[in-house]
Amino acid sequence: MMRSLWTAASGMRAQQSNVDTIAHNLSNVNTVGYKSEEASFKSLLYQNLQSTSTNNAGENKPVAAEVGLGTRIAAVTSQFTQGALMSSKNPLNIAIEGEGFFTLRMPTGEQCYTRDGSFAVSPTAQGNLLCSASGNPVLDSNGNNIYLPANRVATDVIIERTGYLAFAGEDGNPVRLKDAQGREIKFGLVQFNNPAGLSKNGDNNYIVTVASGNPIPEEGNPAVTPSKTHQFYTEGSNVDVAEEMVNLIVAQRAYEMNSKAIQTTDDMMQQANNLR
Repeated sequence: MMRSLWTAASGMRAQQSNVDTIAHNLSNVNTVGYKSEEASFKSLLYQNLQSTSTNNAGENKPVAAEVGLGTRIAAVTSQFTQGALMSSKNPLNIAIEGEGFFTLRMPTGEQCYTRDGSFAVSPTAQGNLLCSASGNPVLDSNGNNIYLPANRVATDVIIERTGYLAFAGEDGNPVRLKDAQGREIKFGLVQFNNPAGLSKNGDNNYIVTVASGNPIPEEGNPAVTPSKTHQFYTEGSNVDVAEEMVNLIVAQRAYEMNSKAIQTTDDMMQQANNLR
């Protein structure tokens, strides 16, 4: 009976982690570019009560008797499904339609990746630096910082569906920006073989891991389907509130059943102690 106490306790701990994950999803229901998380479980070790053998009559007992010792969290996986495109009046808000990620440079010099296209500009000597809401510079397809001309109003920038940046020319038609080498500036969108393997770094950012694989640039790569960029839009969270509420009720009931198992075991132990 002591075994059932620890088994039920492991179930309560696992369901508490499940509720923590659901609460995190609900708290980020309005976070731009947030991807919902899902907890998965695995069973713990099994104790062998009876091995596969024969009985006294020589008859086969092909099925062993094993009892499980509980459960634990196996993984908390992000679901990278497309979020709804939310209209915005800010021309520096850009949403991604597809599987791409924006590339940012962290203060350490390393690159991180995000689906949050709520951008801003920071004036510098080289021009208006395009950066994320947390101040990380946005990189182009060549891995360089994106600077908007200092002699142009930053909010007049035009973002094409293909990710190129432009300003209106004298004739009113878009003229694409070029870098110092004369190359047209385009967002450095990348994809991953396993985006669920990315490590969360806070501020809606992700960093590469062995599980995610190296980033795959969309620029000039026929092996991937290029993403589309939508100006005046942000990608909303993909959290389904109704689904999360159902998951919350299921987790609560599972927690209650495990606590009931502990109470039942305690009652059985009390009955055993009262035997005369």
